[in-house]
Amino acid sequence: MAQTLKKGTRVIGVDRSRLGMQLSKRYDSGESIRSLAASTGRSYGFVHRLLTESGVELRRRGGATKNRAPRAASRGKKVNR
Repeated sequence: MAQTLKKGTRVIGVDRSRLGMQLSKRYDSGESIRSLAASTGRSYGFVHRLLTESGVELRRRGGATKNRAPRAASRGKKVNR
């Protein structure tokens, strides 16, 4: 598990690559960017950027969409089907 880093510390070179690998494995196993950020003591933006630099394909926003009403219908608007 990645260690908590002191806020504002620069993470460069080998340390950055190593952290990127650790976080990408955890993200690929289902952990969210927010939980990764909390566990490492870094911001959401830092973790997002590090995952992107590591070549990780980021998941789309939101939870499961199967059997969910369309957004417009859920707000009481007319949906054309």
